[in-house]
Parts: sequence; C-alpha cells; structure tokens
Amino acid sequence: MHPTPPGPGHDCEAACLGYLELLVDGAPAEAYDAAVSPGDGPGAGQTPAAARGRQLALRIRAELEARRRREAELTALFETVHDLAGLRDLDEVLQAIVRRARRLLGTDVAYMTLTDPEHGDTFMRVTEGSVSARFQQLRLGMGEGLGGLVAQTARPYATQNYPRDARFRHTDAIDGGVGEEGLIAILGVPLLLGARDVIGVLYAADRRERVFGPEQIALLRSFAAHAAVALDNTRLLTETTQALAGLRAVNETIRRASDVHDRLTELVLRGGGVTDVTRALAEVLGGTVEFAESDRETVARWDAAVERSRRDGHAVREDDTWVAAVTAGGEPLGALLLHGHTDLAPVDQRTLERAAMVTSLLQLARRFAGEAEQRVRGELLDDLLDAAHRDPRLLRDRAARIGADLTAPHTVLAARLDPPPGAPGPTTRGEAAGTATTGTATTGTAPPGASGAASPGTASPGAASPGSASPGGALAGAASSGSALPRAASSGANPPGAASSGAASRGADSIGAPAHGPGAAVPPGPGASGAPAPGEAGAFPVPDTSAPGALTPGAPAADASGTPSIHGISAPGEGDRQRLWSAASHLAATRRGLAAARDGGLVLLLPLGRRDGAEAVSRTAREVAAELGRAAGHPVTVGASAPVPSPAHRPGAVAAAYPEARRCLDALSLLGRRGDGAAADDLGFLGLLLTETRDVAGFVRRTLGPVLDYDRRRGTALVATMDAYFSCGMSPARAKDSLHVHVNTVAQRLERVARLLGDDWQAPHRALEIQLALRLHRLAGAVGG
Repeated sequence: MHPTPPGPGHDCEAACLGYLELLVDGAPAEAYDAAVSPGDGPGAGQTPAAARGRQLALRIRAELEARRRREAELTALFETVHDLAGLRDLDEVLQAIVRRARRLLGTDVAYMTLTDPEHGDTFMRVTEGSVSARFQQLRLGMGEGLGGLVAQTARPYATQNYPRDARFRHTDAIDGGVGEEGLIAILGVPLLLGARDVIGVLYAADRRERVFGPEQIALLRSFAAHAAVALDNTRLLTETTQALAGLRAVNETIRRASDVHDRLTELVLRGGGVTDVTRALAEVLGGTVEFAESDRETVARWDAAVERSRRDGHAVREDDTWVAAVTAGGEPLGALLLHGHTDLAPVDQRTLERAAMVTSLLQLARRFAGEAEQRVRGELLDDLLDAAHRDPRLLRDRAARIGADLTAPHTVLAARLDPPPGAPGPTTRGEAAGTATTGTATTGTAPPGASGAASPGTASPGAASPGSASPGGALAGAASSGSALPRAASSGANPPGAASSGAASRGADSIGAPAHGPGAAVPPGPGASGAPAPGEAGAFPVPDTSAPGALTPGAPAADASGTPSIHGISAPGEGDRQRLWSAASHLAATRRGLAAARDGGLVLLLPLGRRDGAEAVSRTAREVAAELGRAAGHPVTVGASAPVPSPAHRPGAVAAAYPEARRCLDALSLLGRRGDGAAADDLGFLGLLLTETRDVAGFVRRTLGPVLDYDRRRGTALVATMDAYFSCGMSPARAKDSLHVHVNTVAQRLERVARLLGDDWQAPHRALEIQLALRLHRLAGAVGG
C-alpha cells in the first residue's frame, strides 16, 4: 500500500518522501498523478516545492527506464557477440539475432532477407513470429517494396503503414505476401559489409500502425551489423575451410607424388624392373596398370593414343584408359596403360608421365645390360671354341659371373636362318648361277641270293636307284673324311654330290631307300643328270657376288629393301638376323648358357641335366629351332652335338663338338628339313657318318636293340632271320631255304620282329638303316666277337 502524499497542511518534506517511495517501488507514471489529492488538480493546492519534487521524480523514473532498456539492449548485443565468438551454426546465430530484435523492439514479427547476386534479388532467410508460408517464401527484386529499396540504396527505411505508403514500388507478389501476414508498420535496415556492400536486410514489423523512433532504428542497425559480421565470418570460415581442404588435397597429392618419386627412385637404384613400376603406380593411382611393349599385340590397339602421347609429350585419355608413351631418343619402347580412370588430376597425370620416363630408363638399362651380358657370353664361348688351352679355373670363374655352370653337361648347337622355299640365298663366288649337280647314281646289281647284293630295283648299302644318293656318295664321302657337309641352305643351290629333288625332298630317312615301296626304282627326274628343273631344289638363280649388288642373268629382281625375292617371297633380311641374334641371346641367358655369332650363323652352348642323354639333346635342338624360328619369322635350322660332359674340365671338348653340330646343320639343310632341329642320333645311318666318334655300337643298339634283347633272353634267331630275309630280296620263300626252316616259321619270326620294331620296319626309310645295322652287327661279331 502506497503512502498517502501530503495534502494541504502537510509540509513539503513529507511530499518529497512519498515520491521517492514511488521511485523505489518502480511505480508507473500514473501513480505519481494519483498521489495528488482528488480535490486538488495537478499543482492545485500544492506548494511549489511539492510540484518541483514531483517533476524531478518523474524525470528520475524516465532515466531509470531508459537505462534499464539500454542494459537489455546491451545484454542482447553481448549475447550476439558471444554467439559470433563461439562460431556457432550460422542459422542458429541469425535466428537468435532476429529473435532478440523482435523482443527488444517489441514487434509482432522480425525477419531477414539476403541478397542473391546470381538472380539479382533478395530472398527470405530467417523469420520470427511469421505465420504465412507465402510470406516466408517471398523474393524481392532490387528496388521493389521497402526491402528492395533498402537493398538498393543501402539506407534504412521505416513506414507506419506500408500498404498506404506511396514511397515504395508495390508489386502483387510482395503486397499479397505482406497482406496475408497482416503487416502494417515495417522497419528495414541494411546488412552492410564496408560502406556500400549490401548483403541483406533486417526487418521489424507490427500488425498495427506504429512509429519507429531513432533509438529503435539504431538498435535494429546494431543487430544488422552483427548479422553482417556473422554472415561475413561464415563466408570467411567457409572459404578458409575450403582452402584448407584444398591445401590438404594438394598436400596429399604432393605427398603421394613424392612417395611415387621416392619409390621409383628406389626401384631404379636397387635394379627393379617394369613390373615393380606398374605395381607401385597401381597402388598410388588406383586402377590397373600394365606396360605394353612396342612389339607386342597389346599396344597395337592403342597405336593412335600412343602416337598422340609421343607427339604431345603428355599422357592422353582413350575411353577409361590413360596412355603414356615410353620412348627413348625418339625410339618407341612401348606404353604405360592406366585402366579404370575416366578422369585424372593433373598431378596424377604428371605422376604417370614420370613413371613412363622411369620405365624408359629401366628399359634402356635392361637393354644395355643385356647387350653387355651378350658380349660377355659371346666372348666366353669364342674362347671355348678358339682357345681351348685357357686355364679351366678362369673359364669357370667367368662363367659363374654370368650365371653359367660349365661343370654340368652341355650340348653345342649350330643355328642358321634358312630362306623360305623359292627365295634366293647368298652364294659363294665359285658357284654357277641357276645350276646344281646331282650325286652319281650307281646301278650295280648282283646275282640273286648273293650276299650284299640287292635284287633289281632294290636299294642296298652299296647301290642306289637313279636320282637317289647312297652312303657311298657325297654325304658319306664328306662325313667320313671329317669335313663339314656342303651348305645348301646358305648357298641357295644343291652342292656337288647332293641328292636331287627326287630323294632329298623326302627328308633324311629317304636317302638311298626305294621311293615307292619295295622293288620300285625312282626314275630320274628332269634334272637328274643335269641342272634341276624349275621349282626343284637348287633350280632358282643365285646372286653373283663378284659384282656387288648385281645379279646373274635370270636372277630375280630385288625388292624395295634390296633383298632378292622370287614371286614376292623375300630372303631373310638384316632385321630378321637381328631378331634371331636377340632371341638366341635371350635364350642363352634364360637357360644359363652361352651364345655367339659364328660362320654366318649362330652357335649356342646350352646346359643339359646331369643324367640327360641323346634324347635330351634332340629335344633341345627341336625346341631351340622352334623358338628361334618364331622370333625371326623365318625357318631356323639347328644342328646339335653329342653331350659335352663338363666344358669346365675339358674346354677343348667344346671346340671338338662344334664341327659335329655344323655337320648336322648342313645335313638337315641338304635333306630339306628346313626349320628342324636334330642331333646326329636323329639322322639314322647318316648320323653315324656325321659324328667323330663313329659310335657303331650305339647305332646298332638304337636300330636293333629290341630284337637283340629278345634273342638274348629267349635264345631265338630273329636277327639271323632278318639278315637272311633282306639278303634274299625280302622274299620269305627264299629266306626259308637259307635258314632251312618252314616258310611259316619265317613268317612267324617276321611278325615277332614287327611287334618288336614296329609295323613300319620294312618301309624303305627304315629298311636301309636296318640292313646297315645288321651288316655292322655281323662285322662287329666277326671282328671282336
């Protein structure tokens, strides 16, 4: 209960105390008027001192009210600053600013629009107290409505009745939204960055008419300034975050690139290979990485991309594959292919390009190392062939340094490119162009039944049909004298004494055997006694080497590369010989052997198993011929020597084995077995003549072994029956008289032989060898028992 102010008769002091009590209680302004007696008007009956006290009390009350309001505003601003300092979520900060502005200004609604530079207008960002969805989705163009004018001029505007205020450009969209929200009085202030950069507008609005004073405008501008700071801080924070993320990405990229660089450098220093490069690149870049060499089919489908990469000096994309050319001094070595990337960052592209450079270095290093190793291997093999007197210990040490073990058994192989059928080959100076001589055909016969003679038309070791070669001809003569056979494949024509096409074209086993079955003689062909007919072996013209670059009359013209050709078939060129040498060097390195170029061909020294024999030598010769032929693109013929037990302990054995390999090579060429590989043991009776050792017992064992074993175990006479059968012209009826047995017994014994030797034992190509083996066996028994 308020004290009664002094009435008439009270003194002035009591009245002033009453007003002070009203101030302490925070009474409203009306309470000061009510403190005057009802009978007295304001100032009626009051002393001047009492009236003065009342006026001072009301002034003090207004000052206290303004201070309390200012304190509330400062508190709100302090809280806003605290929000900004805490870097809270931007939406939460803006929502808090709008909420505080509404509370302190005492308006029904507060809201904020932000500028959209891309569309050239402003859009509603935050609302507080709004109930209209249409209003909350408004967009204001520059200069439209109150907010558009504020955004355009960067100045605050206020209206106590917006719908009736003609200062603003009204639009149906804005008026419709404002009308639906029911707003009348609106105050808008700009959100400024700097002096004129408007980023938005902050509003306070009432649903009734109201005049916004300067203090309220200033307060809203303070909130707008904080909102602008919040927005700018968020922008800066976003840009900083994005920049930091970009820096992290760049740092990660640099770290990854550095990691690749370090790994590639380490690979080069420790002698890694291309496979290590592709593996490291796949781990860093992801996807699948492969290296396609320039001479492989894999790189063919990327030819266009590889050419673009080589020309531009950068990696290029082809579908989802990135291609980086690997070159050295303009020479294409291949390409690095990165699969599974439709897009690649620039730094990753440079990583791929750097890996391509490292790959080219590794390829060059491998090539130089290979060439150096080839020279070392070739020099060692040359020393084994030419300097057998060298210290075996030094030879072993040199071999060990390149991974060769000369203490193991080896075989010597002689290899040579053979021209394709019909293609010219190099000739020696003294050979006649377009001609070839034939071996002398003997037609001697003996009375029927005579030992060592053959019935008419039957081949024997001492006789041959016309047009066929016999062991007594050129082959036997050359081999028995220890000299190498004439080189038909390298000369391009059959040498003197060589078989004509009637026999030689059928292969090694048809030499001296009937061509069309027992009793059939081979008629002489068109070139049997003179030059062979066109198309036969040795019939093509050959170059005359006496004039460089010239051909003899009738010789074929050279192709565009200068290589002689017939009917478009080119002889092996320099590129073919280079591929052959590279393949031979690679083969020697992978098999831990040696290779060298020699006598117009190649010679290889390849290891065998410690228990390998003649069969392993033959298999090795065939494998080498096939592999070198594939690499060179032309037939490669290979002759092999018998096993050399330990070249390290007997260096001279290699030099002694080389002529045998050369003789086998020349024999294969003469016999038309182009592109084949064989040892002496594979050539039947001819192999017996080619070897230095003349292993007669071995030849007899290989040819008659099963029959000899059977006779020894069973006490039978199959060998004697075979000898009589051939001596009697392969006639069982005459053989039974010689053996004094029934003809059925002879037939049964011959059937047993067929089961032991095979059904083809009477075929011409085998009959000759069997007859020779029978005679050698008989001679061995007569001489040495």
